[in-house]
Amino acid sequence: MRDDNKQGSDFPAPEAGVMPRHIGIIMDGNGRWAAARGLPRVEGHRRGVEALRRAIRIAGDYRIPFLTIYAFSTENWRRPAQEVTYLMGLLRRFIRNDLAELHGNGVRVRVIGSRENVPPDIIALIDEAEAMTRGNANMTLVVAFNYGSRQEIADAARRLVEMVARGEMRADEIDMDRLSGAMFAPDIPDPDLIIRTSGEQRLSNFLMWQAAYAEFVFLPQHWPDFDKAAFDQALAQFAARERRFGALPGVVTGGATNGLKVMTGS
Repeated sequence: MRDDNKQGSDFPAPEAGVMPRHIGIIMDGNGRWAAARGLPRVEGHRRGVEALRRAIRIAGDYRIPFLTIYAFSTENWRRPAQEVTYLMGLLRRFIRNDLAELHGNGVRVRVIGSRENVPPDIIALIDEAEAMTRGNANMTLVVAFNYGSRQEIADAARRLVEMVARGEMRADEIDMDRLSGAMFAPDIPDPDLIIRTSGEQRLSNFLMWQAAYAEFVFLPQHWPDFDKAAFDQALAQFAARERRFGALPGVVTGGATNGLKVMTGS
């Protein structure tokens, strides 16, 4: 993390409306990175964890309050069993090896997604990480694990229907705010910026409800090559855009900006 007293740092203090408050990252391209080098896919995943460590540290240095990473989707269970087993092992090692550093740097860990099919020891590690870091306030790292946005929306709708059935609310009281409040982490602001690596240009079932007004940056680098230069490239694209949230240029109405002003593009 950045030392606030260090002079000549490469990391400028964020300016409201220029630096995103919440960044989501779709970490794509581990397998293609490995294939291009004649290496097994698992080596791509291992190097992807190193890139994840870099991304977390860079986000912390830039004082990004919220970072959400797409670690494992509900669809990833369809991959070969050997690869899934390796990915579960990587998650175990990441939590065991990196939790102390995250905690020491004031990072709060939140995990969103279903716990169905998740090995009990991983659930225990997730619970430990969330409990240990609950009081941290420098940055919130949201790990989307066994996560699918369509399932999240369906589960939220079902919870609201159950509330109506119990007489806790009326059907005509269901609105966008109610639905948002039934998501996995309703207290976390919507992402301002979604970054996807490896040149693909789709959400792949990631934060579809929350990303309604997010800016998207698609980078050609495979995830293991993600570094500060790539991070800066994404931030520069974000800063150059004018965010309107459905309003006229230079005009913001309501609370859609999560406290950030609309930027005037270059």
